[in-house]
Amino acid sequence: MSVLDEIVAGVRLDLDRRASQTPLADVRAALADVDPPRDPMPHLRAPGSSVIAEVKRRSPSKGDLAAIPDPAVLASSYAAGGAAAISVLTEERRFGGSLADLRAVRAAVDVPLLRKDFVVETYQVLEARAAGADLVLLIVAALDDETLRRLHDEVRELGMVPLVEVHDEAEAERAVDLGAELVGVNARNLKTLEIDQDTFGRLAPLLPDDRVKVAESGVFTPVDVKRHVAEGARAVLVGEALVRDGDPEAAVRAMTGVES
Repeated sequence: MSVLDEIVAGVRLDLDRRASQTPLADVRAALADVDPPRDPMPHLRAPGSSVIAEVKRRSPSKGDLAAIPDPAVLASSYAAGGAAAISVLTEERRFGGSLADLRAVRAAVDVPLLRKDFVVETYQVLEARAAGADLVLLIVAALDDETLRRLHDEVRELGMVPLVEVHDEAEAERAVDLGAELVGVNARNLKTLEIDQDTFGRLAPLLPDDRVKVAESGVFTPVDVKRHVAEGARAVLVGEALVRDGDPEAAVRAMTGVES
């Protein structure tokens, strides 16, 4: 069993627990009380690099990264630094996140929010919108074609934007066939947790120019951002480097607007 398989198995157990506590009908009903989704695409399509700044306590590969006692404070720093969107890890077992983090960040900032999790069921898509998410991560490696397309359509039907994540050539082809507008290329192989810094440069040419390409993992400095922008990235998703930086606002600002 790969690392990804183990993570998804845990996600399904936690999902079953939440669904037993809060029926799907109640989650649907909560959508009526949420503000309309914020559209991140104009910012992400703008010239220069955009930053999707991540609230991330820990990871399977690095362990604990930062305590983050108040995710709203960190998110406010990201917003002040010019983040185009803020990613909030909501997976509990491996990343130490929660939907409570997403709701806390939503209450604190006005920028678009990404629910970053291992989304495998409709229930999670509805949870994301009910908690105030504007984007939802869909990991191609974790989904068969039928489920990927269904979840992609459901995210869009709720007015949110799917960030479709790939990490090899076959997955890039699946994302293109899906019609994904926003495609994240993850340098980290979620099946082994190894990083290949050349992944984005290798896969970006396989994605049409009208797709917004996001470089994920292994982005630590403005130099890294500049390299990926030169390879076709319109945005970078950065977590570890920001949560460990003593001045996350300045760190986001330094990575924003970088040109090739």
